[in-house]
Parts: sequence; C-alpha cells; structure tokens
Amino acid sequence: MPKPRVCSVARTLDVVGERWTLLVLREVFLGVRRFDLIHEHTGAPRAVLTERLRRLVDAGILRREEYREKGRRPRYEYELTKAGHELRPVLTALMQWGDRYLAGPEGPPLKLHHADCGARVRTALICEDGHHLPDSGEDLRAVPRHRPPRES
Repeated sequence: MPKPRVCSVARTLDVVGERWTLLVLREVFLGVRRFDLIHEHTGAPRAVLTERLRRLVDAGILRREEYREKGRRPRYEYELTKAGHELRPVLTALMQWGDRYLAGPEGPPLKLHHADCGARVRTALICEDGHHLPDSGEDLRAVPRHRPPRES
C-alpha cells in the first residue's frame, strides 16, 4: 500500500481545517477579540470554542492578552500573531470562492475593500517574478522536493 503524500496542505488542515476554527479566525480578522463576542458571532458551542481558541494559541496563530474590566475577574482577548496575519489571504480566497459559487441571488454578505483606494480586494496567484496566473491554477507546475527513483 502506498504511503500518503507528505504535504503542507495536510499539515495546515491539521491546524486550521475545521469549521469552527475557520469561523474563529474570520471573527478575529474582522476585529472581534473577546470570547463572548466570538461565541455570539460564530454560534460555536462554548466548550468547542474554548478548545479551538486553545489550539490556535498553541499553534502560534493567536496569542492571549489579559484584560480586566473594573470589578470583574481577569479575562482574555485574542490577537493575531504574524503567522495568524499570514492566514488572511487563505480566508480571503475561501470567501472569494464562496462569493463566486455560493452567494446566491442576494450576492455576497460582505465585501472587502482596499483601505487606501477603496477598490475591491481579491486574492491572486502571482509568481515570484510578478506574473499573474489564472485563478484556475492551470499554469502551475508542482515540483517535488525529492523525486522518487525510477523503477527499472
């Protein structure tokens, strides 16, 4: 039986590839940082949300920052780390695909705009030399790190 392919997609999905995790990240990207508001905006069960937040902190995607409202016990807010910020294009790409294929006749529920010029934002495939590739990825070529030896 062949061994499963070693893959960065699989490793990434081990960390963020679950519905509630992606919805937590959506909320933090939108500026929602406190547990109760994340809970309200995602609808995640409290125990599930607690676990997803813990895993995102353990993975280095979020960090917990303590805060205390007057007369109340300490609580935590969640902030994106550098690794967390770098997931934004991933969620933007998922949103862009959903807007294109799943939005329905009423259209997308949220639009992203560039803060400086106001234009709509979309993800794109761009090579290191600056060439734009089609969203279909048809111009991509996968090059394995190690090529398996040829059978004789």
